[in-house]
Amino acid sequence: MAEVEEQPVLASPQSEERSEAGEEAPDCGAAAGAADAVPPPAGSPGTEEAPGDMKKKIDVLLKAVGDTPIMKTKKWAVERTRTIQSLVDFIKKFLKLMASEQLFIYVNQSFAPSPDQEVGTLYECFGSDGKLVLHYCKSQAWG
Repeated sequence: MAEVEEQPVLASPQSEERSEAGEEAPDCGAAAGAADAVPPPAGSPGTEEAPGDMKKKIDVLLKAVGDTPIMKTKKWAVERTRTIQSLVDFIKKFLKLMASEQLFIYVNQSFAPSPDQEVGTLYECFGSDGKLVLHYCKSQAWG
């Protein structure tokens, strides 16, 4: 399945190779190693990863809730180390929201992660089918 990735703002190209295999896994109750063992899709540029290394970018699916504007591009490749706050800032800029407007992010339609939480940690704990689904809205919806 060839997918066109439209994430020039969220995913900047990286020229350095880093191995994240030495990092400790977060305490999620279950190991997410099976999701990371999937080989990269054929034909995608810049995927020269060793089989044991974790993916450097995570597929994040952004879904609007309530009266929040819908983003045409729903699937984004996001760096593992990116924080929820930087993701909120990106969405606000992409949707051309005013700085005074609030934007809430929810995981599994149930809780709002901490602004300093890294996307990679959320993926390891709550990701499924090779992606992390996050819902965004301008008013509190869950939790």
